[in-house]
Amino acid sequence: MVVDDHPMWRDAVERDLATAGFEVVATASTGREAITRFAATRPDVVVLDLQIPEPDGVQVTTEVVALHPTTKVLILSASGEQNDVLAAVKAGATGYLIKSASREELLDAVRSVAAGDPVFTPGLAGLVLGEFQQSADTEVRGDKPTLTDRETEILKLVAKGLSYRQIADRLVLSHRTVQNHVQNTLRKLQMHNRVELTRYAIEQGLDAD
Repeated sequence: MVVDDHPMWRDAVERDLATAGFEVVATASTGREAITRFAATRPDVVVLDLQIPEPDGVQVTTEVVALHPTTKVLILSASGEQNDVLAAVKAGATGYLIKSASREELLDAVRSVAAGDPVFTPGLAGLVLGEFQQSADTEVRGDKPTLTDRETEILKLVAKGLSYRQIADRLVLSHRTVQNHVQNTLRKLQMHNRVELTRYAIEQGLDAD
């Protein structure tokens, strides 16, 4: 799904995605339209502008991730401001591109976030990783969050390097169920990707037993 309040830009992104073989199941020009159409179509990836009529892109990201945790959000914004980037990532965005990105950069970013890999415009990655480290340091100093037995079990297998598919097979669960448990764990730990989650699990010694 493509969300942008500028028709020419929205149409161009939709056309580029469709030409590259992606199925664009919906478009929207406002936050309210985006949430309504997302609920109806459940796209795998949402390409989303931040500055849209209310609710804005950060709020839409929060709603999308809450409604369907396995959906990936790629922010495509004119803003590279630190506050905007961090607000989007903390809301659950998997990637953040500046609108000056090329067509190929956009297509590569959509492929990457669809696979669950974070993508950021060069120069923004260090900013986001620094925030991850700060969050992790805060988490270590504070009280440990409470994970369910199933979340802990899956976290241990993530720490051992198993893929979500391998974990699903081992625990006799669906791939989607495993993804949902991981997303819940990420939110509880205030982390945003599997790399941070794996590091946390190893630091806690969960890979040892």
